[in-house]
Amino acid sequence: MSMVDFLAQEKIWFDKPRYDEAERLFYERMNGSPQNAQDAGANTILQDIARARENIQKSLAGSASSNNAADQGELVSRIKSLELENQSLHKVVEDLRSALSKLECRVAVLEKSPASVAPAPSLAPAPSVRYTNGTTVQQKTSAPVKEDEDDDDDDIDLFGSDEDEEAEKLKEQRLKEYAERKAKKPAIIAKSSILLDVKPWDDETDMAKLEECVRSVQADGLLWGMSKLVPVGYGIKKLQIACVVEDDKVGTDLLEEEITKFEDYVQSVDVAAFNKI
Repeated sequence: MSMVDFLAQEKIWFDKPRYDEAERLFYERMNGSPQNAQDAGANTILQDIARARENIQKSLAGSASSNNAADQGELVSRIKSLELENQSLHKVVEDLRSALSKLECRVAVLEKSPASVAPAPSLAPAPSVRYTNGTTVQQKTSAPVKEDEDDDDDDIDLFGSDEDEEAEKLKEQRLKEYAERKAKKPAIIAKSSILLDVKPWDDETDMAKLEECVRSVQADGLLWGMSKLVPVGYGIKKLQIACVVEDDKVGTDLLEEEITKFEDYVQSVDVAAFNKI
């Protein structure tokens, strides 16, 4: 069986699209044209949009007018405030000018016053001094000395002055009083604390006798203190003794020299500690 024969026997509707198109056209004629409805809807939307635009323009125009009125009011207020500030500044400037003019007048008066008050030294006649031999010598007048001058030649008095003598006497008196006060003031005595190590010859040395010999050394400004025996080794002990001395009167050399004189008991003397008091 061929394909054509097979299709001929099948119940297939090959013309259905044409029938569908015919049905659509029939219903369109029955219900009217849809294009007209679409055009009517579009016209309505356009009208709404036009009305909305008109309303927006009106509202914008109203707001713009109100904004312009507010801006104008603010501008007027700012102009008024600037005018007030300008007036106050003019007043301040005028006050400053008047004060400056007054100050200039005062400065001018002060600059002129010293010149008018200062005397002319060249017009004053020089006083004369008569001596015993009958001759007359014109006395030298000292010119006024400025405060900021460093030259001392103008201050020399060739004929002496009672004020200078009184100043010298006063200076000598003050120096004498100062020397007396310094002499009465007690001088500070410098003292030192010394710790001595006195070593014997051997372990058979009498340490009590050795300490007695050391303490027998006496001098002005020497004061012996505490002592103790310190083991050295092999049964030998050294004497460690403290003393206070005045630096100007007693020294370590003097102590060592005096203590080593006891040759029977003392082998050597060393300074273990030395401190200023």
